[in-house]
Amino acid sequence: MTVKQRYQAVIEWFSREMPVAETELHYDNPFQLLVAVILSAQCTDKRVNMVTPPLFDAFPDAFALAAATADDVFPYIRSVSYPNNKTKSLLGMARTLVENFGGEVPSDIDSLLTLPGVGRKTANVILSVVWGKAAMAVDTHVFRVSERIGLTTNSRTPLQTEQTLMRHIPAEIVPKAHHWLILHGRYVCKARRPDCLNCGLTGACRYYNRVRPSSSVSSDD
Repeated sequence: MTVKQRYQAVIEWFSREMPVAETELHYDNPFQLLVAVILSAQCTDKRVNMVTPPLFDAFPDAFALAAATADDVFPYIRSVSYPNNKTKSLLGMARTLVENFGGEVPSDIDSLLTLPGVGRKTANVILSVVWGKAAMAVDTHVFRVSERIGLTTNSRTPLQTEQTLMRHIPAEIVPKAHHWLILHGRYVCKARRPDCLNCGLTGACRYYNRVRPSSSVSSDD
């Protein structure tokens, strides 16, 4: 199977089986999503969604959060991973939004990357989900699933994965494809034990066809 054929098969399957693919983080506006994504680093979306409602009630916008102290914010997020660092990131992010962007979440990657707590993955999530731009956020799920299926080969960094996926996935579906790969990795193609028996991508999956030589599906490349 060629690279082009694999991408075509994967895109066709996801388009048919998962026509709607969205973030599982709960939010009502760009500021809330930015806060949630910062909190979600090395933490489950389920946990973040438990934490954010009271946090958003207390700090509904960047101005309210910028005026807060670490002692004000920490109790709301103490149950997420690395709460001390994330408290600092949230306060720095809010203050930078207020000082440099009038309290509004910017829509370009260079500006987003100036915000404390915002790396390339977080910036791409905001660009994709909020602004609908062709930005591929590569988290651990996207990185693992892309390599396992065969959408990437020997990718060493999230940036390499991002660049490869962006070369092969049509720009207009990149925002949705980002969620396809995340959700597939979260519920089917899991890190420790991929659920190949309940996966519809086995015909195009490099991993499946390499570790299961007795499969009726022809071996890869």
